[in-house]
Amino acid sequence: RSSDLQQKYDPQKEQELRQWIEDVTGKSINGPFMEGLKDGITLCQLINKLHPGSVKKMNESTQNWHQLENIGNFLKAITDYGVKPHDLFEANDLFETCNHTQVQSTLLALANVAKTRGASVNIGLKYADKQERRFQPEKLKEGRNVIGLQMGTNKFASRSEE
Repeated sequence: RSSDLQQKYDPQKEQELRQWIEDVTGKSINGPFMEGLKDGITLCQLINKLHPGSVKKMNESTQNWHQLENIGNFLKAITDYGVKPHDLFEANDLFETCNHTQVQSTLLALANVAKTRGASVNIGLKYADKQERRFQPEKLKEGRNVIGLQMGTNKFASRSEE
């Protein structure tokens, strides 16, 4: 099963996510991407930049249980931020590096929520907001007089080349 998931892992999205996380946190992720996220510190810094105060305490320790606690705090914070529970990875997916695809899809879901909330994000989709448009009556009348570009033009149509 994990080989199926690895096939869905997208190296291009990894690059985009790395760039986005580095831009938001102002810190470089050194070495392999998932290795750089494994202690949870960068992830906590990311959600704190997107939504200040989300993670109150980050453990800078190299002890496994502290790192797992950081990842857990990150996951709770992004749920509060608006990422849907079904989009979350489990701490061991990242910590034991067994399910990078799920970690990637959680980070993409976070990017989508951040973009919807107005953050500058160049990856993922933006969830659509309802757009209400109100035009002044004179603008609507003006629009009737404009021939849309999709109508094309016959300005250059000529039969002389036949």
